[in-house]
Amino acid sequence: MRRATIHGAAVRGAALACLLLPLPAEAQTATNLTALKGLATVSALPRTEAGRAALAANLRVTGDIQSGAGQQPYLMPFDEQRQLALRDCFITDGNATELADGLGSRLGTIYQERARYTDYKTFGNVTQSVADLIGYTNNITKSDSNSGKYFFANGTTDGKAPVSEAAAAILAARGGVVDVFGKAYERPAGAKGADAYGNSRPFQTLARLTAYRGADYFGQASHSLDWLHGPSQNLTDSPSYPSGHTTYGYTEALVLALLVPERYQQMIVRAAEYGNNRVVVGAHYAMDVLGGRTVALHAVAHLLANDPAYVGQIRKNPAVIGEMSRATNDAVAITDYRAALEAARSDLGRVLKEVCGDALATCAQADTGRFRDATANAAFYETTQTYGLPVVHAETAGTVEDVAKLAPEAGHLLTAAFPSLSLAEANAILTETQGPGGGFLDDGSAFGVYSRLNLYAAAGKAAELAARKQAGR
Repeated sequence: MRRATIHGAAVRGAALACLLLPLPAEAQTATNLTALKGLATVSALPRTEAGRAALAANLRVTGDIQSGAGQQPYLMPFDEQRQLALRDCFITDGNATELADGLGSRLGTIYQERARYTDYKTFGNVTQSVADLIGYTNNITKSDSNSGKYFFANGTTDGKAPVSEAAAAILAARGGVVDVFGKAYERPAGAKGADAYGNSRPFQTLARLTAYRGADYFGQASHSLDWLHGPSQNLTDSPSYPSGHTTYGYTEALVLALLVPERYQQMIVRAAEYGNNRVVVGAHYAMDVLGGRTVALHAVAHLLANDPAYVGQIRKNPAVIGEMSRATNDAVAITDYRAALEAARSDLGRVLKEVCGDALATCAQADTGRFRDATANAAFYETTQTYGLPVVHAETAGTVEDVAKLAPEAGHLLTAAFPSLSLAEANAILTETQGPGGGFLDDGSAFGVYSRLNLYAAAGKAAELAARKQAGR
């Protein structure tokens, strides 16, 4: 096995319970610019009738989900889903433990017993290799996601500092505007009750917000408004697009899916649930969630391909503006991401197998939790694929986009978990299972096709093909 060059990772993080002021942002990196260019389709929505219809639907769908009127096929009663959404407000980005229930009742319990947050500041990991992988992956995807917050709100890096010329050119090329959500939903930047910088969130724009009490991640008495207006987290001046929580959810769910491929589909459902819970609590729109998901899939695929723009860097975890700021896994550099993944998978697999006392595949099948029903999993995930938002890009609607041509590295999202598949086979599966086209991000670009990927369906096909290959040996 190839060895990864990995430099130290701390397993403690510093958290702020309440974020009142914007934090300074770094200059846009090359990967940030790629993400901004892909996400910028949102900035041109007000220019067309189809775009304006999508914006109207975005608010309507968000409101229906938030109130419960949307009647999504949740994996638990809606009142329980609301409680989970409250717990999910806290980001366990140091060790992915909040998401690990997707590993099943047996493996998830083992993982969570060893990877805990004992308080807002202190956490542990199952193994150092897993900690390093999580830390580095989060560095990359969070940076790409966070670069969009103020960029799409008011064309700055932090609310005040202007973006680079290269970044400014992205909006100019599309004829795009800032503060799309604030303007569309009559809460423009600085207006009463609006975000001071732009792109006000649903709890600021919805005509009616359902608020509720419950317990937070640590089991303490809490309220949904505590995580919107403070004191637990203050998002009043934190721009909405894209969703940083969703980027985190899909990033770390993907990491866990790749580390334990036997639970790939369930981890993707957990990612979808985590992102959707941001809508349930009133923090994000459906479009925010779709943007956060696309950023995560795009960046992780490039990491798996060992794209030089994504590997070999040494960075501190960037400040998360408005999304629970923390400096986790202090400084990590990975020069060979696939080797780092293999090392982490080996280490985690050994721990899980030793504690479970059986073959990993057998332990993975043990699940009495909410992800035990494949039919229910598929039904829920399907509602989050597009959220039913209308077509914006007619040129890609009703088409099948060739993933191998547009984004050949995307296939690594499957081959890393199912190594018997070739990259060509993986991309063919992603092409076959892709979701509906024409969405607000699906403009025919390499980034846009990631918004169509249906990793839940694709992983099912990949597992079937891998099994047939194994049987044919």
